[in-house]
Amino acid sequence: MKYRDLGSQGLRVSAIGLGCSGMSSDYGIPDDVESVATIHHAIDNGITFFDTSDAYAAGRNEQLIAGAIKGRRDGLVIASKFGNMRGPNGERGITNGKPEYVPLACERSLERLGIDAIDLYYIHRIDPDVPIEETVGAMSRLVEAGKVRYIGLCEGGPETIRRAHAVHPLTAVQMEYSLWTRDAEAAILPTLRALGIGLVAYSPLGRGFLTGAFRSRDDLIAQDRRHAHPRFQEGNFEANLALIEPLERMAQALGVTSAQLALAWVLGRGNDIIPIPGTKRRRYLEINMGAVEIELGDSEMAELDGVFRPGIAAGLRYPEFQLRKLGI
Repeated sequence: MKYRDLGSQGLRVSAIGLGCSGMSSDYGIPDDVESVATIHHAIDNGITFFDTSDAYAAGRNEQLIAGAIKGRRDGLVIASKFGNMRGPNGERGITNGKPEYVPLACERSLERLGIDAIDLYYIHRIDPDVPIEETVGAMSRLVEAGKVRYIGLCEGGPETIRRAHAVHPLTAVQMEYSLWTRDAEAAILPTLRALGIGLVAYSPLGRGFLTGAFRSRDDLIAQDRRHAHPRFQEGNFEANLALIEPLERMAQALGVTSAQLALAWVLGRGNDIIPIPGTKRRRYLEINMGAVEIELGDSEMAELDGVFRPGIAAGLRYPEFQLRKLGI
């Protein structure tokens, strides 16, 4: 495994992390036994960076990670998030960044994770009703108390990032970033680089689409949340399939998988970017880890840039009501 500095505050992590949300919710049927085995396999192969949130399966994902890392905590970087709430019937789009809520959320996550400090703590979604300075101020007090080591934002526009960073240095901003979601490049990545903040790229495989695993909408089980995402809906899904053919053609020529090529592109966009592809299966983890050893040349990067030019994907990356909540 290779390692990179995440941000300029002293945090060093594996060049690729493991997104754990799909182990407990949204994508397919949970399999705790295989998920724990996958986390163990990641640790055994040098992955140190694990991502969760109190929003994933109402905290059950944090509890799953707690069991998996018990006795293996040393050297790991555990990232979690707060403030992305669900309504009584599971409604999405509710946020809570109130300063009095921040320590309560942190204590609950610490208890579920079974650890003394969260290595990287994000606000999961910006609360539009609370000045970001107040939320980050409360997060900074967690750092002072030793409950959190580093802080960050999950999504957020350049001005929000600058205002937050002025209160307490941000180590990372987590944002969706992949071949078919390049929104960060216009204004957010330049802002992060000017401030010395790292980018944690979630969904770097386009929620699995860029792996080439899906050829029909029927490949997703009925309860898979991707049905709610515009790019997986009828019409958009079929249009986006046209993007897979050139990706697979280049991957075959290079002797790698489509997933590895897509991840190698993200890794090649800068040493300050850490992709966190999610999986609950060891066989997919093995594929993803292989991307770290792939170094794409300028011509290969340029070819992918051309095929996957910004805005090429059919459909929004989130349902419209959720996009409005991202604070971008």
